[in-house]
Amino acid sequence: MAELKLSESRDLTRIERIGAHSHIRGLGLDNTLEPRDISEGMVGQVSARKAAGVILQMIRDGKIAGRAILIAGQPGTGKTAIAMGMAKSLGLETPFAMITGSEIFSLEMSKTEALTQSFRKAIGVRIKEETEVIEGEVVEMIEALGKEKVQSGDVIAIDKVSGKITKLGRSFSRSRDYDAMGPQTKFVQCPDGELQKRKEVVHCVTLHEIDVINSRVERNKMGNAGTQGFLALFTGDTGEIRAEVRDQIDTKVAEWREEGKAEIVPGVLFIDEVHMLDVECFSFLNRALENEMAPILVVATNRGITRIRGTNYKAAHGIPMDLLDRLLIISTKPYTRDEMRKILDIRCQEEDVEMTEDAKQLLTRVGEGTSLRYAIHLISAAALACQKRKGKIVEIQDIDRVYRLFLDVQRSTQYLMEYQSQYMNEVSLGDGDDDDVNAMVTE
Repeated sequence: MAELKLSESRDLTRIERIGAHSHIRGLGLDNTLEPRDISEGMVGQVSARKAAGVILQMIRDGKIAGRAILIAGQPGTGKTAIAMGMAKSLGLETPFAMITGSEIFSLEMSKTEALTQSFRKAIGVRIKEETEVIEGEVVEMIEALGKEKVQSGDVIAIDKVSGKITKLGRSFSRSRDYDAMGPQTKFVQCPDGELQKRKEVVHCVTLHEIDVINSRVERNKMGNAGTQGFLALFTGDTGEIRAEVRDQIDTKVAEWREEGKAEIVPGVLFIDEVHMLDVECFSFLNRALENEMAPILVVATNRGITRIRGTNYKAAHGIPMDLLDRLLIISTKPYTRDEMRKILDIRCQEEDVEMTEDAKQLLTRVGEGTSLRYAIHLISAAALACQKRKGKIVEIQDIDRVYRLFLDVQRSTQYLMEYQSQYMNEVSLGDGDDDDVNAMVTE
């Protein structure tokens, strides 16, 4: 099989989607870790955001590795938003892995293997090496740079050995183009001195990425079919990784740390719906948190006193007491009417929907009577209803129309209770029911 070079791989363009938390940019805290009223997409939950900010500071100071945090609250109170805000505040170099409790049971691997892979996705390795690079500002475009989406005015570095092009940012001399480039654009100083220089280059990867690459290389040497090298990361063809491979990698990383060539970057592993895990998974988490390279574990649940999965015992949040005792617990509270209105304003702006004040007030009342999530779902539906009547601004009639079209949980439950007899239900068949079943089949 031909060797695939990194320099020949295509750049994957990031696709931005409007999701449930796409408006979250951070935790919305100032320099003293005090929550702002509305900032970075966050509204309300002042005490929870402040607690999350303290944990963020502890993560940056390296004082909370191997710890665990529980975000507990009612449905629709911003638990996942706080976790996403923490991830955005940590920056791109800090690994952040996110899974749900139910996802563990749907993967084609053992539960402990799935959790191990999730843990190692949240542990970063910052590898340092010196290399000869050519660094400077682009003044004239050539075909090779076009393939890397480099524009005139970008500052790039070219590895002399491999020819790999790295985009460092945009030159400060082009800062007048800021509005055209967008808020995510990074501006850097154009390098001084000679173009060719020896420079320390830092690569940030996760332990899981190293595991997958080495595991696939080993399998290919043994003649087993499988996706080669790092392509397994994109295809999802990871499979179970042998403990011997991980031990060898951990030993090598430890050597690099002693030699000063690498450092460990503990990231964040977020497990939503943690109550869906069973007692075997909880036992694994207890042991995994004692590892010296363990990431910060953040879990979330909306359950109160409930049964621990895999046992007949009940506990707070469905979590065993020995693990619950390790957790720093952050509690979220229901949003007030004013906070709900502000969130709806942010979502309208995020989804590029213009809405009258009366329509927003009605949507806020709908959210109070049902749930904030239901009210947010109605925004895009109401925008489509507005387009159908050839309107440009969503009005009360559009909200009313989609409210009648799409039921919330309470109205759906009432409907089911009213027409229960007309639905198919699970019933136990008695001796006298066989004839009825046969009659239904013949019909």
